[in-house]
Formats: sequence, C-alpha cells, structure tokens
Amino acid sequence: MLALIVESITTILALCGLGFYLAALWSARAFVRTRRPVAATFHPTVSMLKPLKGFDHEMYASFASHCRQQYAGEYEILFGVSSMGDPAVAAVEQLKAEFPQVAIRIVLCSEALGANGKVSNLAQMVPQARFGYILINDSDIKVSPRYLERAMAPFVDPKVGMATALYRGRAHGTLGSKMEALGISTDFAAGVLTARKLEGGIRFGLGSTLAMSREALDAIGGLAPLTDHLADDYELGARIAAKGYRVELIDEVVETTVPAYSFRQFLAHQLRWTRGMRDVRNWGYAGVLFTFGLPWAILNLITAGASLSSFALLSLVCAARVTLALAIGVGLLRDRQVLRDLWLLPLRDMVALCIWVWSYAGNTIVWRDQTFSLQNGRLQK
Repeated sequence: MLALIVESITTILALCGLGFYLAALWSARAFVRTRRPVAATFHPTVSMLKPLKGFDHEMYASFASHCRQQYAGEYEILFGVSSMGDPAVAAVEQLKAEFPQVAIRIVLCSEALGANGKVSNLAQMVPQARFGYILINDSDIKVSPRYLERAMAPFVDPKVGMATALYRGRAHGTLGSKMEALGISTDFAAGVLTARKLEGGIRFGLGSTLAMSREALDAIGGLAPLTDHLADDYELGARIAAKGYRVELIDEVVETTVPAYSFRQFLAHQLRWTRGMRDVRNWGYAGVLFTFGLPWAILNLITAGASLSSFALLSLVCAARVTLALAIGVGLLRDRQVLRDLWLLPLRDMVALCIWVWSYAGNTIVWRDQTFSLQNGRLQK
C-alpha cells in the first residue's frame, strides 16, 4: 500500500514537472516574440557601478568589455573598493590607461554600512555617480558592445523603473562548476521566463544587470535600506516594482564566470542561493517542488518497479527536459556548454531537488567565509 501511494505521488509530481517544462518553453517563445527594437534617438547618460573585492585575471576582460560600448550617449564607469590596497585597484588603473576615452573612476567606500559588503559599497558609490541612470552589475560580468544600448532601450517608456538581463555561466573544469553553469542555463533562466509570463511581467532584479532610473531608485529610498539583505538584486527589483514601475528583461544575454567550485563549494553556494530565495519569495519558492519533473520521474521508475507505464512517463519527461535545456540554454542563451554537459542533467536535477529539501532544514548560510543567519531575507551574525 505504501509503495502504491509513493508511486502515485511521484507520478503526479512528475506530470507537474512535465507541465512546468512545457510552460517554460511557451514562456521562452513569448519572450522572443516580444523583443523590442532599440530606439534610435534615446541614449541617456549612464553611470555604471561595479563594486570590487579582490581580483583574478579573468575580471580584466570583463572590465574591458564595458569600455568597448557602441553607445551614442555619455557614460562613466565607477569601481568601488573598500580599501585602496585592494588588488583590483591596479587593474582599474591599467584599464584607465588602455581606455583613456572612457570616464573611469575609483570610489573609496571605507564605511561598513551593513552585513552585505557589496551593497554597502554601492550605497556609497551612488552619490558619486554623475548621471541620470544607474547600472549595476557584478565584477565578473562580460558584455557585448551593444549592451548599454540594449539596457537603456526599455527606459524610453517612463513607466519602466528597472531593466535586468538573463545570463549564462562560463564554467571551469570542475564538476561543481559545470553543474552550476548547467543549472543557470537550463533551470534558472527557465524559471525567470516562466515567472515573467505567468505573473504578467517580472517583479525582481537579477544581479547580472540592474539598470534603473534615478527617479525609481530615489522612490525606494536608495540602496542604504538593502545593506543587510542577502538577495539584494531580487529585493531591489521587487521594491521598484512595488512602487508602480515596470521591470523589463533586456534583449541581451551577459556572461558570468563560474568559479572552479569543488563539489562541496557548489553545494554551499546552491544552499545559500536557495535559502535566500526561500526567504524573499516564500510561496513561489515552495512551488519549485512541482518543477522537478525529471527527478520525480526517475523516482517513479524506481518505486513502480520499472513498470512499462513508468518507463513511458520517464521517456516523455526526459524528452521535454532535454528540449527545454536545448531551447533555452543553447537556443536563447547561446550556451554551447549545455551540449557538452547535457549528460549531467539528471544528476544536476537530482541534486537540485535534494538542495530544495535541505534548504528548509535551517536558516544559516556561509558567505565569503562568514556564517550568517537569515531572518526575513536579512543577514544576521
């Protein structure tokens, strides 16, 4: 009797997952069909803010990509550091020498305004920014020459308060790094696009790109209220949306570098991210249970004793999962690594289900070698 109950539950959950895969494909198609042309005459002035802590050689290529913008308007790049002894300072000085035509400045952010050091730096950088639009992204984000043009395009409509971007991860050689990048391209992006379609737009930001008008940023009280939040990018977009502004996905996919995580580091990073999402998006995160179609179909095969019907269900779900991975990961995000690492998809999805369950087992996270407790999205030591 118990085996039959488990088999029935896993069948239902696998079918729910299949429904999610189909909804994600539908949502991706809707996003592609609604892409907007770039306005030929709208090129507002922009201040790009990049908080830094430490440096590795791959960051320089990311910095340089921001200096090669084919943008008709004026822009500046501000790099924020907590200390002028930070090794990233030398790289920024090299950047200034290589791109003298770009307005590049280093901003010293000496105060610790909260537990989130990145947002603490950003809150101190904003008053130094000269222009009417602010664009924030992480230090390892690499962009195309038309990135700034595309990021500003939605703001031709004054009802838009924020623009954000999908991204793909460039993996290193470790299993943890490959699984992280695979999840970004085949699962995370699918969830974002599905939320956008089902909720009639997105109401959060992605740290890969947080472009906003000064008006919208001022309306939420600036960045200072977010200095203790873990999911600051999500919260920033949510607060701007709550003030009546629209949040738009831009027609650009940027690239982030995924560190060479060990498997343990991969699990720790995933747990930090999932607990952050659980705290800020409670019901939406709980619904993630119904998106794990492939793991539930595999478990159904086991509990059903490899029956013909369980094989048929697994085949159907697997076909839909692979189609989703290829359509979004390769087709939309242009991530060719998905083809190389597609064989890891069952393992990656099984691990993701386990992490989802594990995320409810506590409130602690490890971030930058420090342990915090999460309370309503806030970091507490």
